[in-house]
Amino acid sequence: MTVHASPGRFAKEAQGTHLAAGRSLLTLAVENMHCGGCMRSVERAALSVKGVETARASLAAKRVSVTYDPAVAGEADVVAALERAGFAAAPIEAAKRDRDTARQHYLLRRLAVAGFASMNIMLLSIAVWAGVASDMDPALAAMFRWISALIALPTVAYSGQPFFVSALGALKGRRLNMDVPISLAILLATAMSLYQTMVGSEQVYFDAAVSLLFFLLVGRFLDESLRVRARSEAQNLLSLQGGIATVVEADGTRRLVAAHALLPGDRLLVAPGERVSADGVVLSGKGDIDQSLITGETAPVAVAPGAEIYAGTLNLGQALEVQVTAADSATLLAEISRLMLAAEQGKARYRRLADRAAGIYAPAVHGLGLATFLGWMIAGASWQTALTYAIAVLIITCPCALALAVPAVQIAAASRLFRKGIMVKAADGLERIAESDMVVFDKTGTLTVGKPQLLDTDLIPDAVLASAASLAVASRHPYARAVVAAAERRLGKVVAVNNIEETAGQGLERRRDGKCERLGSAAWCGIKQAGEGSEVWYRVDGAEPVRFRFADRLRSDAAAVVAELKGRGYGVALLSGDREGVVESIAREIGIELRLAELKPADKIAWLEARAAEGCKVLMVGDGLNDAPALAAAHASISPASAADISQRAADFVFQGERLAPVLEAIAVAKRARSMAFQNFAVAFVYNIVCVPLAMAGYVTPLIAAIVMSTSSILVTANALRLAGRPPL
Repeated sequence: MTVHASPGRFAKEAQGTHLAAGRSLLTLAVENMHCGGCMRSVERAALSVKGVETARASLAAKRVSVTYDPAVAGEADVVAALERAGFAAAPIEAAKRDRDTARQHYLLRRLAVAGFASMNIMLLSIAVWAGVASDMDPALAAMFRWISALIALPTVAYSGQPFFVSALGALKGRRLNMDVPISLAILLATAMSLYQTMVGSEQVYFDAAVSLLFFLLVGRFLDESLRVRARSEAQNLLSLQGGIATVVEADGTRRLVAAHALLPGDRLLVAPGERVSADGVVLSGKGDIDQSLITGETAPVAVAPGAEIYAGTLNLGQALEVQVTAADSATLLAEISRLMLAAEQGKARYRRLADRAAGIYAPAVHGLGLATFLGWMIAGASWQTALTYAIAVLIITCPCALALAVPAVQIAAASRLFRKGIMVKAADGLERIAESDMVVFDKTGTLTVGKPQLLDTDLIPDAVLASAASLAVASRHPYARAVVAAAERRLGKVVAVNNIEETAGQGLERRRDGKCERLGSAAWCGIKQAGEGSEVWYRVDGAEPVRFRFADRLRSDAAAVVAELKGRGYGVALLSGDREGVVESIAREIGIELRLAELKPADKIAWLEARAAEGCKVLMVGDGLNDAPALAAAHASISPASAADISQRAADFVFQGERLAPVLEAIAVAKRARSMAFQNFAVAFVYNIVCVPLAMAGYVTPLIAAIVMSTSSILVTANALRLAGRPPL
């Protein structure tokens, strides 16, 4: 069988992700963003473009997400504005997949050169110091100093590039970042040593200058490595769609096509052990699919012709032929990646506080350095001594630890939750769910699996079932879906109708031939005496109402989760729009004493607002489609969802699967994240309170300042990484 490559389809242009109301979302990689000042400058530069509405930068992920009006602004305008501000930017889709590795190699090469040079200069310096004690010939000592200069100058020029390039870009953009004082310190130390060598002074510090650069590069390299580890799982999601896909043509020939160049309607051959490259429907073949990437559930899922499968899932069985329904940026995997990135880059309360503190602190660095120099000069110190202390202050006052305190934790927490099948959709959701002291559940689709089955279908006439299903197809309520599914199994495709109105918490209605046709609750359909169990009614004016009964099963761990929440001291309640008897039975089975039944959406909101007025911070666990108003009214919210509904859920968090345990996981991780954010704030605070005064007082050399500054940044990032590796429960 012939296999062809399709190079023309590799050139598919990356575009922004379209949002509602004619807006687009563009995510750019910004590699030379190193501090809180850079982050704010990136946001300001993007917002300066006409048509750009929002810009959110992430220092830890080195990305900026921009919402813009495509009729006014374009991708090129935003990239150009960032470049004018001194930042090299590229769309995520166009950025190289190995950019993190390339950046690490770039730093590692310069680190190696600085290390080699510092050792050689140190040997020469030891010889000079020893010679001073043993009456070394002054000419020989001067020669050793000039050899040190010849080693140091090219080393500084080469190994200092990561700092110099960043600082130059900042100055070209008429702004300051933390690489400006670092570059200034390196250049001052080198220039002072060169001057001392030229005038024949013994006070030469090439060894200190190059060693300073070496330790700064050690800190930058380790910081970069830790950030790559802490960076969101979202960054790697799209790579799991596969690089190359096998497309089957109508004549049976196969072509190798880049995954990002697939189009809806293409037929794929997914071999055993291969990841699916696009969302699609199975045309032929049966087997098992590992959907843990999407759902967090490790158990394989059986698929057969007609089953939906998603990009990034793994084929564990025989070869499958799949028809593509969505590819590239339109896949569910890409949507999850965008949701995670948006949540991570949003400005949570603690993160906004850290950004403001870093913004105030950064301009003060140069002032502190100048004050140190002038203060020591006034005190009678030599200009060399005063300059050395000022250099130490310029280095040690970098607020990188403060700028990283919260983003590193936020990304580590979101990544951990993603691996458990939980999506973080709200930037400040982690903070709010950690503050919750009461958990309130909805019933249908929350405590139950949300897949009710229509009972006694043989007692329902075909015409009634078809009419009811034509109404139900307009709703996403689980009972409506069950009616549609039953109709499709018996009658085939359900025909949708127009002019349907849905009243939240009641049901569906339309006018047909002058008559009112309703599908919904007993009260909605005018039934005075409701039956037992879960039900909806169908009624047309002038005809007898028809009852639809349903059975839905509880989530397997619902009772255990409720018991665990109580054991942790949370108040637990059940709010449902279902009838009293059904709600009471469910509540009794899983151990919830506080329950309210037959509530309309407005009743749920009123109850939540009353609890808030009492000082309670309620976590609402409910269906993100039907309980959207209640989810919005709660202090924090989490919603179960099928894979297809993730982006539509109106909750702070979304989880998948048939277990309720993700609620416990989300609470535990959020509490742990809050604790770690406070720990990182403490590290940054203690570092500045202790080290800055010591540097200004002359107790810290530039070399020690470089080591301490780098260590503080590494500490806060490493602390955040503990969240990704240790159990929070």
